[in-house]
Amino acid sequence: MDSAELLAFLSAVGHAQRIRIITELAPGQLYVSELARRLGVSRPLLYMHLDRLEKAGLVVGRLELSDDGKALKYFELAPFDVRLNVDTILAAVRQDASDEAGQHSSEGS
Repeated sequence: MDSAELLAFLSAVGHAQRIRIITELAPGQLYVSELARRLGVSRPLLYMHLDRLEKAGLVVGRLELSDDGKALKYFELAPFDVRLNVDTILAAVRQDASDEAGQHSSEGS
């Protein structure tokens, strides 16, 4: 995990509404309308939060067709395990340096 991925993760979980979404999805997948009802938020606002969580790799969304032909967007948690401590941050910075060094060596080729 580099620092950009770490920051995306921290940003994604650094909001009360997104923590509530993770809590609701913990037992299993839900479709957007049901999740919005449970949380008491509009679907557009929910999609904004789900987009942030999805970009951070915390949730996965997919479309399914219902029996009556309606497209339903389902979301579920992606497996993740992040421990935040000094070592995590140092490893992210080292990964940045490694990625940068690799980029510079390929530019010189």
